[in-house]
Amino acid sequence: MSDRNRRGSRDVAARAWTYVWRGAVAAAIASAVPMAAVAAIAMPGCGGEAGSKPVKYPEGDAGGAVTAGSAQVGVSDGPVGTGLTGSAKDSYDRGWRAWLAGDLPGAKAAFQETIGKAGTNAAAHYSLGTVLERLGDKAGAQQEFRASFTAKSDYEPAICAYAESLAHAGHTGEADTFLTDKHQKMPQSAAVTTCLSDVKSLANDSATAQQLAQDALRVSPDYKPAMVAIARDHYRARRIDLAKYALQAILDGFGDSSPARDKDNAEAHLLRGLIEREQGQRQAAMTDFEAARAKRPDMVEALIQTGAMKLEAGNVAEALPILEGAVHFAPNNALAHLNVGDAYRLAGRPQDAKKEFDTALSMDSSLAQVHYDLGLLYLFSPNVPGTTADAQVATAIRELETYKSMRGTRQIGPKGETDDVDELLSRAKAKQAEMKNAAATAPAGGATPTTAKAAGSASKPAGAASKPAAPSGK
Repeated sequence: MSDRNRRGSRDVAARAWTYVWRGAVAAAIASAVPMAAVAAIAMPGCGGEAGSKPVKYPEGDAGGAVTAGSAQVGVSDGPVGTGLTGSAKDSYDRGWRAWLAGDLPGAKAAFQETIGKAGTNAAAHYSLGTVLERLGDKAGAQQEFRASFTAKSDYEPAICAYAESLAHAGHTGEADTFLTDKHQKMPQSAAVTTCLSDVKSLANDSATAQQLAQDALRVSPDYKPAMVAIARDHYRARRIDLAKYALQAILDGFGDSSPARDKDNAEAHLLRGLIEREQGQRQAAMTDFEAARAKRPDMVEALIQTGAMKLEAGNVAEALPILEGAVHFAPNNALAHLNVGDAYRLAGRPQDAKKEFDTALSMDSSLAQVHYDLGLLYLFSPNVPGTTADAQVATAIRELETYKSMRGTRQIGPKGETDDVDELLSRAKAKQAEMKNAAATAPAGGATPTTAKAAGSASKPAGAASKPAAPSGK
């Protein structure tokens, strides 16, 4: 893959970091899932075998509350439990299996069936709400979360998921008010206290966020989500050294006297991977992203980061199924569609790439990066169905100029590096001029060799004759 293509993928990844800084880590189950489930994600239509296996419920703290958007579809039969029996439990388990296979419509239908059999069950409403959130139905999701904690007033998973849904939809004040009320009524709930901490962090009230997370640990000294909340707030506030220190305590510990508190914590691995990637520690970052993905294979942010890094390294074949998995688990996530579109572009599938880019733009018209990738698609693809060579170059220029206008003077990379849009525009305009000159001098009735050469040059895939670029660490 050429340096230009690599940089295009790198800029997509930079966009992903921005999403995480805003706290938009996608909802994910807090369960230990066998690695075989990863294959099912990439092929959701081929998950029939999963339906014949007993569902694997979350372990450990998974039966408790959720924080920072890490909503799990189900709860364990442990301290919280589902409260379901008989056919209602059967349909609930079927919804779980569908979720693990990346079949969100199937999960939705199964949980709706469960509610039809057990309409006041808190776990069923909560699980349906989590699926609806992934499908982009925020109003429906919030309605189900409310139904869940209405059925069981102290149902922490739904209380936290409802507040996080509000906060990530831009209603941070409403989420704060709601959780403050719940916190006053449930002062001994480490989960609610931690959720309020995260909402304060999203509102840039870091001091209060840190205090609340510490309060949660005083209530429950081994409460892992509060530990992660401390690290995540430090990261959002760009106190990177403090974030790394907190993550070391969670994942590695400090020797025998202070062992790791939760060495398999998926969110902590994801967060540390983001930091390592920013600092150019590519191998360490990939190790952490893979650890997060292995623990929670539906964690969309981990899928996107892993796939983007593989694209940067020129490994399109491995990146593509991972990024397709991100789309399966978050069909309404514009960033997931943007990244899988970039993978299709580099795999020489321009029609599929164009479809994904268009989908990403329809979901988030503010994504300037889509126009950059469309510019690359039209400039370097051998042919884009439904267009001609000269039209491709004209479209590439238009998309790159749109990107440049939307981007303004902002720097792109996490370390302030800039992109190569001006170089790309110069190249595209030179090709356009060459093609016009060739057309003007061509004899009537056919194209000259010069015209054919210009058209081929304009549509040559970047990197078609070059070896994969060495990783830049950015």
